Amino acid sequence: MFAGHFGLAAGVRAKAPEVPLWALMLATQLLDVAFVPLLLTGAETMDDKGGSGYGELVIHADYSHSLLGALIIAFLAGLLAKRIWGGKAGRIIGAVVFSHWILDLVVHRADMPLLPGNLGDLPLLGFGAWRFEGASIALELILLAAGFVMYARSVLRKSSDGRGMNAAILSSAVLGTLLLFSLVTDVAGLF
Repeated sequence: MFAGHFGLAAGVRAKAPEVPLWALMLATQLLDVAFVPLLLTGAETMDDKGGSGYGELVIHADYSHSLLGALIIAFLAGLLAKRIWGGKAGRIIGAVVFSHWILDLVVHRADMPLLPGNLGDLPLLGFGAWRFEGASIALELILLAAGFVMYARSVLRKSSDGRGMNAAILSSAVLGTLLLFSLVTDVAGLF
């Protein structure tokens, strides 16, 4: 679901132009950004028992992708965004950060704990859409396409008076290309 997160960020940007696109893109991946140092230190792990292709890795992100961990990261990111861009942007950034957990809940197999470190050994969550590769890829493609269309319409509408039309078209083309590239690399397992 790596690429689908970016599509959501592009769609949010269309409705919240006061929040920089880069901040939304980072926010939608912030749980994975937090996962990297935890993976490198061994606090969180991945295994390829199910394979190493699209959606086949089993991710043990017991801190960064726990429900409480995601809420804490979203809250902290929202507070930082509020200080920089104001209250509305803070709420938007916090919601976008947490959207990562919601989308991962749909695609992950049951490997997402409620509490950090799976404290209390509670049931793990995940609906497992990755087991159905075609459906999972279609879901990501829908998120990417919807986000791109919303973004492109937004920037083109703002420049409909003729000023900045070339920049709006270029901006939309670049974003569309990057979104498509993110899906191709995600599905191909390149990143």
